[in-house]
Amino acid sequence: MTEIMTTGMSRRALLGAFAATALVAAPTYSKAAGFLRGGGDIRRIKMYSVRTGEKIDMIYWVEGKYIAEALNEVTYFMRDWRTNTTKTIDTRTIDIMAASHNLMDVTEPYMLISGYRSPETNAMLRRRSSGVAKNSRHLRGEAADLRLQSRSVPQIAHAAAACHAGGVGRYSRSDFVHMDCGPVRSWGS
Repeated sequence: MTEIMTTGMSRRALLGAFAATALVAAPTYSKAAGFLRGGGDIRRIKMYSVRTGEKIDMIYWVEGKYIAEALNEVTYFMRDWRTNTTKTIDTRTIDIMAASHNLMDVTEPYMLISGYRSPETNAMLRRRSSGVAKNSRHLRGEAADLRLQSRSVPQIAHAAAACHAGGVGRYSRSDFVHMDCGPVRSWGS
């Protein structure tokens, strides 16, 4: 199993040590817009890829600033595993994912089902399923399909919808929730 982790005392390692003590005091937000405002907070994303076995536990924003190298690692982590290609993941999507995770008050990482999709992968998935959009936000690095073992699809979808910041799709039969930074909308059951 591959892990994307930081070794040594890089800026991220120092921030990780700080986060271990500060996250307990970090505020939770009922809307992603509130999550995006104000200084003094930390944004963290924790995921496990069911496709590659990789894990990521990354502080990607501190005191009003995104950490470029952390965002690069998130982009690589959310790559199209079939083609091993990347597209920069939109920070709004990462923020929605982090805000939703925070609202659910869980410590377990998201299980990433799908992040970025190359045109080839999206076309292949469309041939196999009518539920894959031709112009999917996955193609633009603006979407993620996620699950948590400790939360149901409706619970995850409710947290994402509470952010009022993008699209939320419920896929109960496949046991995942789609989150994206497009227009506010919802679908599925």
